[in-house]
Amino acid sequence: MSNFIENHQSEIINTIILLIVLLIIRSTIVFTVRKIGKKSGTTEARANLIGRYATVTLILIALLLEAFILGFRTQEITLVFSSVFAVIGIALFAIWSILSNVTSGVIMFFSFPYKVGDKIKIHDKDYPLEVIIEDIRAFQLILREDNGDLVTYPNNLILQKAVTLIQKGALDDFTDHNKTL
Repeated sequence: MSNFIENHQSEIINTIILLIVLLIIRSTIVFTVRKIGKKSGTTEARANLIGRYATVTLILIALLLEAFILGFRTQEITLVFSSVFAVIGIALFAIWSILSNVTSGVIMFFSFPYKVGDKIKIHDKDYPLEVIIEDIRAFQLILREDNGDLVTYPNNLILQKAVTLIQKGALDDFTDHNKTL
């Protein structure tokens, strides 16, 4: 065992340094995302979701860097990553709608002007909606119509439609009204 440590001391030290640096970067990103989430009034669950996306990205970067640390040649790494990305590309093409909604969810985290509880009007020519935002999730918005019906609306569509803010904080009024009934 001590022979192994002596023979691979530089790789072990570089790996430890890589892990420490990536943990610091991850902590900084998660802290920043939570701070942005609090500032913009989004839920903690959404901030955690964005943090998980960042963590997965950092893990992939760490695997690539660790391969270099362990002495893999560039050609070997290129072959593995091109094969993996080809399979992932085919899979993502097959599920592009899901990827589109997740990407839209990330965009909405940073720049969506409406919050949970706001009453909005979605100007869809086929199915116009006047609803209250109950929740914003990774794939869809959870919306409540005035008659109490629950509607899920895909994140990618909400970014493609015109939306009008009717009333800020309308969910509180809706909840209070239903309690009195």
